[in-house]
Amino acid sequence: MAVETHLVGANDNGMVKKIKRKSKICAWCELHWRKIFAEMVSTLLLLLIGCMACTPLDGIPFNVVMRGSVGFGIIVLFNIQTFGHISGAHMNPVVTIAAAIWGHLSIELALAYLIAQCAGAILGYGMLVALSSETVAAGVCLTLPNSRYTILQVLGVEIFITSALLFITCSVWDPINEKNVESASIKIGLTIAGLSIAGAPITGASMNPARSLGPAFWNNNWEAHWVYWVGPFVGGILTAVLYKYVWLKRVDEIRSTEVTTWSEEVEGEV
Repeated sequence: MAVETHLVGANDNGMVKKIKRKSKICAWCELHWRKIFAEMVSTLLLLLIGCMACTPLDGIPFNVVMRGSVGFGIIVLFNIQTFGHISGAHMNPVVTIAAAIWGHLSIELALAYLIAQCAGAILGYGMLVALSSETVAAGVCLTLPNSRYTILQVLGVEIFITSALLFITCSVWDPINEKNVESASIKIGLTIAGLSIAGAPITGASMNPARSLGPAFWNNNWEAHWVYWVGPFVGGILTAVLYKYVWLKRVDEIRSTEVTTWSEEVEGEV
């Protein structure tokens, strides 16, 4: 009888632990599902509309690089303005990892963001394929190396343009700029457009592994695909660490600077 009581108690403890674990998972999902869903939708729109701007027009000549770059810049602007207050509108695994390095996201939420972004990219490009004719959809928006450059040169370009993107992202996150976030969507959107114009002729200007994943998946073209993961992650992570530990001021330092500046202004007026 004592043995049976012991077994029942052990089973009860196991059930209690399972219930607590499930309740924690449910609570976590209830807290974060809107953010995760926003990341999926924003990345979906990035691929759908950004790549739509790259589709050729029959009989109408246009600058593919310029049109696609401006298109991506504007949809990034739109997404940040729409979803920025919900999830941060990362739309990019590299930005998400940088946010985790800065302490803005937990590891669990960062992983959920990454999955949502990759799923959104695949769904977004798939919708473009479904909405386009076969001749238009084939190969549109693939990020491929320019054959005139070596693979190391292509990798280097992806590292540096992603680094530039993360510099402005980190500056927007910098607490010293917390009063200047209203124009963040414009700043980052224009930066994306400019970097795309610069890098597209060489690498396709990915700066975003999810952005390259969608077209590669639907076209089953994985040529040098590793470059569009390694390059952005190396450039993004190094920049996030550099900015955080070299230029980022702590809150107490910011307040000290503000007090010093204020006292100097008062003395000047006197």
